[in-house]
Amino acid sequence: MILVTGASGFLGHHLVAAIAMGNEPVKALYHSGKPSVQDKQVSWQQCDLLDVFAVADAMKGVDKVYHCAAQVSFDRGQRQQLIRNNVTATAHVVNEALEAGVTKLVHVSSVAALGRSNVQEGRSDLQINEETQWEEHPHNSAYAESKYWSEMEVWRAMAEGLNAVIVNPPVMLGSGDFDKGSAHLMQVVANEFPWYTGGTNAWVDVRDVVKAMMLLMRSGHADERFIVSAGNYSYREVFTLMAEALNCKPPHKHAGKAMTGLVWRLEAVKSWFTRKPATVNRETARIAQLACYYDNKKLLSAFPDFRFRPLETTVSEMALAFKEIKSLS
Repeated sequence: MILVTGASGFLGHHLVAAIAMGNEPVKALYHSGKPSVQDKQVSWQQCDLLDVFAVADAMKGVDKVYHCAAQVSFDRGQRQQLIRNNVTATAHVVNEALEAGVTKLVHVSSVAALGRSNVQEGRSDLQINEETQWEEHPHNSAYAESKYWSEMEVWRAMAEGLNAVIVNPPVMLGSGDFDKGSAHLMQVVANEFPWYTGGTNAWVDVRDVVKAMMLLMRSGHADERFIVSAGNYSYREVFTLMAEALNCKPPHKHAGKAMTGLVWRLEAVKSWFTRKPATVNRETARIAQLACYYDNKKLLSAFPDFRFRPLETTVSEMALAFKEIKSLS
C-alpha cells in the first residue's frame, strides 16, 4: 500500500492520479474537503498530520510513503505557525514511518530549503546545487525556513534507519486550481498585470516532479536529495510565454526595488478593500527581485533517459486548460 500525504494538493493530486494509473493501491490523505475525484485504486482518508495518533493510524498497512503535504504561505504574519506546522507534520510522518517499518519514503522539500545565501545579482555562474549549505540570510523566506527544518527531520530519521530520499522542486507549473498556488499566475497574466521584475528562478512541470519522485521511489537511491528543475528562467520570460499563449498583453513595466515596494503596498490596500488576496505582497515582491539559479545535473546524471517537458509546452497546455475552464464559468 502506498501512502500519499497532501493528496488533495496540486502536486499530490497529480501524483495520486499517476500512481493509480499503474494499478497500485493508494491511501490518499487530505486535511479538509474530500476531493471529488474517485478511482477504485484510491482510498481517501482525512488526516490531521499535527495529530500524531491520526498519523499512526494512517500508516497501518503502508509500505511506501510520499510526503507531499505542507502549508505554503508568504504572509509574514503566519511565520511562526508556518514553521511550527510544517516541521511538526514532517516529524510525525517520518517518526511513524519508522515505527511502521515503511520500506521507503520520498519527501517533497523545495529549492527554498537550500537557502539563497550565495545569490548575487547577475551571477548565473553561482548555481545552487544539492551540496549548497543552508545559511541564515535575509533572502530566506519563512516558507524556506520551514522547509529547511522539515528536511532536518527527514535527515534525522534517515540517521535512525529510515530509507528515504528528498526532492527539491522549484516553482511547479501545470493545470490545476487557477485560483490559487502557482497555477494562479495564469489568472494574474490574463488580468494583464503590467509589472515585471528582474528576478530569475527555476521552473518545472508538475508532472515531471511526479515522474522523478516515482523513479526515485523505485530506485536504490537513499540518504540524498535531488533538485528537480527543467531550467532557470526570468519571471518576465515566463509571464511573457503565458501572455502569448493567452493572446493578451504581457507585463511591460519594469519594477525595481523601489517600485516593487510601492506595488505591494498598493496591492495591500486594494486587498483590504476587496477582501481578496493580494496579487503581490511584501514577501513575494522581495523574492521576485532575486536572481536564483539552480543546477539540475544530479538528477539527469542519475537517470540519463529522463527528459523534462519544455516550459513552452507546459505553459501552452496550461493556457488551453485555463481558457476551457473560464469559458465554462
